[in-house]
Amino acid sequence: MNLYIAGGLALVVIIAVVAIYNRLIQKKTRVDESWSDIDVQLKRRYDLIPNLVETVKGYATQEKTVFEEVTKARSAAMGAGNIADKAKAENMLSDTLKSLFAVAESYPTLRSSENFQKLQDELTDTENKIEAARRFYNGNVREFNIAVQVFPSNILARFFGFRLREFFETESTEEKQAPKVGF
Repeated sequence: MNLYIAGGLALVVIIAVVAIYNRLIQKKTRVDESWSDIDVQLKRRYDLIPNLVETVKGYATQEKTVFEEVTKARSAAMGAGNIADKAKAENMLSDTLKSLFAVAESYPTLRSSENFQKLQDELTDTENKIEAARRFYNGNVREFNIAVQVFPSNILARFFGFRLREFFETESTEEKQAPKVGF
């Protein structure tokens, strides 16, 4: 009889361990998948920037410093390693894009260019998608971090090497808006 009770208890513990482990794996996978969504949108943004710079260059050739800053910021963002560095580099890139759009405001023919308008719309759309992907990622990180910290899953998380994940945050506490250009 005691053997049955001990066996039943062992079975319950094994089932609980497997369930907690699987839940941690699901949450970790959701975090990884949502980071992939951000990465896709960031790559789309990186691909749009050279076209935007070339379009503005055609009208504003004397603004060489702005173009160099945008190019450097883009390279830094593409090469950033961890999430904190990536967030910092993305904030810097957003700031340089604002400078580029400020330059564009000085050139009425550029502002009326269909190509420039299309690139600006695509960039705005991409910025909105990055913001949505960032919120989705941060929600998944929050859920994963909670699961890693609460008892009893924190014991298994530590044993299996699950670590807290970083949030992907902008510099300000407000939601970062896509660069706006007033015409």
